[in-house]
Amino acid sequence: MSWLGSPPKVVIVEDNVSLADIYQTRLELIGYKCFIAYNGIDALALIQKELPNLVLLDLMVPKVAGDQILEIMRRSDWGKNIKVLIISNLNEADAPAGLRQQGIEGYVVKANLSYDKIDQLVDQILKPPAAPQALDNQSQQLPRS
Repeated sequence: MSWLGSPPKVVIVEDNVSLADIYQTRLELIGYKCFIAYNGIDALALIQKELPNLVLLDLMVPKVAGDQILEIMRRSDWGKNIKVLIISNLNEADAPAGLRQQGIEGYVVKANLSYDKIDQLVDQILKPPAAPQALDNQSQQLPRS
């Protein structure tokens, strides 16, 4: 995938090292620049430093939980407009209330997420539409898992 200028940046907030590495490898192969944080404190510092185009956010990470990371981002000048995709083992019904009201691109349950689906979801969020007719296809909401 070719981008005008530098490739979009993605911060992966995931405490499962193997899973974070898989996401990073897959996304870098299709042209994204990825950074990984394995806990909430590192995540906040990394997001503020890199100002990524997208954060893949696990809710259950050590030190500062994902929903708190999102809340801190949305209250800050640096994080209020960064796109966030929640990727969690929790079903959305069991997740902390109010995530969608804080402006997320979608919510995906890890058990329902094949590795190639992560590529598609990130592309769907960050890839610019190729032509005006593509806007209709892009306007559909990400599937709720």
